[in-house]
Amino acid sequence: MTISLVKTTIMFYYIINNAMGSDSMNKITKLKYYIDTLCIYDLREDAVISALYSLLSSVDTPQVLRAQSTFFKIISRYKSLKYYVSNCILTDDNIFTRAACGSTVDSLPQSVIKAVKLDLMKLEAISSVSSQDIAEAVGDMEIKEMLKAMPDWEKGEPRAPLNTNWDKQLDDLAVFHRTNGYGMYAKNIAFTWRDKKICPVNSTDLITLEALKNYELQKQKVIDNTESFIAGHPANNVLLYGDRGTGKSSTVHALLNKYCTQGLRMIEIPKSAVADLGLIREQLAQSPMKFIIYIDDLSFDSNDTSFSELKAALEGSLSGRQANILIYATSNRRHLIKESFTDRENDVNRGDTMQEQLSLSDRFGLTITFLNPNKFEYQDIVMKIARDRQLEVDQEHLCFMAEQWATRRGGRSPRCAKQFIDYVESCEMRGKDW
Repeated sequence: MTISLVKTTIMFYYIINNAMGSDSMNKITKLKYYIDTLCIYDLREDAVISALYSLLSSVDTPQVLRAQSTFFKIISRYKSLKYYVSNCILTDDNIFTRAACGSTVDSLPQSVIKAVKLDLMKLEAISSVSSQDIAEAVGDMEIKEMLKAMPDWEKGEPRAPLNTNWDKQLDDLAVFHRTNGYGMYAKNIAFTWRDKKICPVNSTDLITLEALKNYELQKQKVIDNTESFIAGHPANNVLLYGDRGTGKSSTVHALLNKYCTQGLRMIEIPKSAVADLGLIREQLAQSPMKFIIYIDDLSFDSNDTSFSELKAALEGSLSGRQANILIYATSNRRHLIKESFTDRENDVNRGDTMQEQLSLSDRFGLTITFLNPNKFEYQDIVMKIARDRQLEVDQEHLCFMAEQWATRRGGRSPRCAKQFIDYVESCEMRGKDW
């Protein structure tokens, strides 16, 4: 341990144990040491905390005016300083937040728990600093007056469940992380695979299961499987296949919205990234959260060999199934590998080829079929959506026009019904005939 580190450590313990209310060290110096000695919640590289540190460090210099102006510009983008710091705590990725998410806080060493409490105490103090504190610490009277004339940033209130005495709220934090996750998985619920990394999706489809009309049996099968997965019970990978526009993708999106508060997260990957499934599983293996890897519109050409990676991920790989990962895929094809007559004519061992192609679909433990509705089912969907939108229109005319709409668009489907009601609602709002 270097001499400077020894001095810093000694000074830190002096601050914590002896100098909390002492005049021997001013508030600004304490806050600098607090930032320097963060152990678990290491926010020193955060843009706001870094700007605040620069401000605290410039108190005895003429640069304090520019530093305060810079800090105000940065923090004004957010709700308040206290809210920002508390949000950093709730979305941090560290040993405590991961343990809390996985309900294993009791297994952490007491040294870690103590460090967490100290960090929370320090961060609460950091979040309470005001521009008046900065001005009071400046000795130069002209600079002091100029600082007092500058606008103060909002200190505000912390984000729930934090309120006061943050170091005494470990139980509340543990409950929060069990429900909301940790790190980027606390900030977002949906992700995509890009450049070999899991990247957050900031805007997601807000569709609910209740908004998806009919197909109750299909929805219940997916719900039951997902609830079993979240509860830690055996669950299956799922293939949702059937006609276009029947709500396969919307069902998967609605599942995420329903169960995201129970630790479920979703990572959508394009078909071209199927070969990366092994790498994705490695990145998720140590997480205590539950993940659905979602592949939309899945199908392969007969000469596409990447389906072998999907087969291994579903079942058959040496690493085996991971308890925190399922694969949900949608497709318009029951047999996911496209085959032409030429493929059959040129293949000497046609039976072996067909078995290999069928084995991919078979490895989804649960296959759910979505078929286009008949005339009466289609009209029922149209009327249910209209009731949800509170459209007071003639039902006979509505059904007649809905049929014409479907005829012009190639057939009846829930997607067609929704698009028709969107059109009707727009016309009604604008006072137009439809």
